[in-house]
Amino acid sequence: MNEPPNGSTDIPLFREEYQTVIGLEIHCQLSTITKAFCRCGTKEGQAPNSQTCPVCQGLPGVLPVLNKKAVEFAIRMGLATRCQIANKSSFARKNYFYPDMPKGYQITQYEKPICQSGEIVLPDGKSIGISRIHLEEDAGKNLHYDQYSLVDLNRAGIPLLEIVSDPDIRTPHEAELYMRQIHSLVRYLDICQGDLEKGHFRCDANVSIRNPDGSLGIRTEVKNVNSFNYIEKALTAEINRQMELIGSGRAVRQETRTYDEKTNQTVFMRLKEQEHDYRYFPEPDLPTLVIDQQWIQKVAADLPELPEKKIKRFINKYKLRKDDAVLLCVNKQVADYFEKVVSYCNKPPLVCNWMLGEMFRLMNKTKRDFFQIVISPAQLAELILMIENGIISGKIGKNVLEKMFESGKSPRKIVNLEGLNQISDQEVLDELIDKVLNNNQKQLDLYRKGKTNLFDFFVGQVMKLSDGKANPALVQKILKRKLDQDNS
Repeated sequence: MNEPPNGSTDIPLFREEYQTVIGLEIHCQLSTITKAFCRCGTKEGQAPNSQTCPVCQGLPGVLPVLNKKAVEFAIRMGLATRCQIANKSSFARKNYFYPDMPKGYQITQYEKPICQSGEIVLPDGKSIGISRIHLEEDAGKNLHYDQYSLVDLNRAGIPLLEIVSDPDIRTPHEAELYMRQIHSLVRYLDICQGDLEKGHFRCDANVSIRNPDGSLGIRTEVKNVNSFNYIEKALTAEINRQMELIGSGRAVRQETRTYDEKTNQTVFMRLKEQEHDYRYFPEPDLPTLVIDQQWIQKVAADLPELPEKKIKRFINKYKLRKDDAVLLCVNKQVADYFEKVVSYCNKPPLVCNWMLGEMFRLMNKTKRDFFQIVISPAQLAELILMIENGIISGKIGKNVLEKMFESGKSPRKIVNLEGLNQISDQEVLDELIDKVLNNNQKQLDLYRKGKTNLFDFFVGQVMKLSDGKANPALVQKILKRKLDQDNS
């Protein structure tokens, strides 16, 4: 069968006569100590097939036993997304063959998932419905070499939480925002590490185009997107491809595709299976899962403060702008760090500015995650107070922070070792200012003739001459007095 062309990137993305319909299926690898249906460990980086047993190897005659902690994690996610928690749910066998699926089927949930009918609210207030959240097991991993491939079953049986949205998403950007919020939630709830590079958090996107007459077009699936940036690019490429096909009178096929970041195109993988192809039937070796209200209430009592509530508290308590509060609360670790710094120096707006400005800039520059930061909250608070108390200037403070970022040393130690203390001695500043005025006679003459906007030029020259160590406020005060004397 001939493969239809990929969409070119110069095709207009959203034509008025068409509406894009997107639904996401997000898979989260749960942070349990043992697998979903056996007691094998889930630790990463172990020797291939060293964390397996007859159950996750799919040997005949074995019986699965459900991991209670995985169920609790599902309940936590359901409560956090305002889902209805089923008092009774069940498991099913989803039949398909892959080399890394030893049983020839996956244990999942089909007709009776644990959670249904929830929602996620995007920053602009739009609600994206959550159809269902269910538990299932992961497959193993194929290891490919030049002449052969091998199978590692260490990952087989690790519990996954699949979060299925309603088809409420209309743009690739909305899809990215939704994916980010789900990612933030699972990390707040401490149920998933969320490492996208390791595949802990990945997404399948279903895309279709609604025709001008209101009918829904054929749906395609973009498989295994594990990047926030790529989800928007992948969906844009697939929407363009479908619109190009429709615009040229050709049909969109129901198929599974993958995103190639090098070409910025989606690539055909296989024709999409129908539900009946999986031959779902009830898992005979697992009884009905019963979740009573007492269990739900116990899990609810242990929920942490979630991002939506934390953002409102940060705005009201710390007087932050909403956009800043949202950025701080995306990651629980970042939010906790902010509050610890504030507890030491009680300067919420300054702490926010330093974290979202200089610290995030250094993280982007060095490509580090927040958990790799070696600056303690007490150290950042100390740096902010040193600037506020006039011990160092803000400019030197940025340089000190960079050195702290690399070494983990305290700001005071760096300042003392490198002699970076701010110059506040009036006699020293007098000498610096006099030198600047003497060396810039032309600008001084212009100032005296009324070009007073040169004042900032003189301040800058004094700061440059002092290597940024001069106290800016004192420099301006003394300089103004000297220039005013000259004009009197």
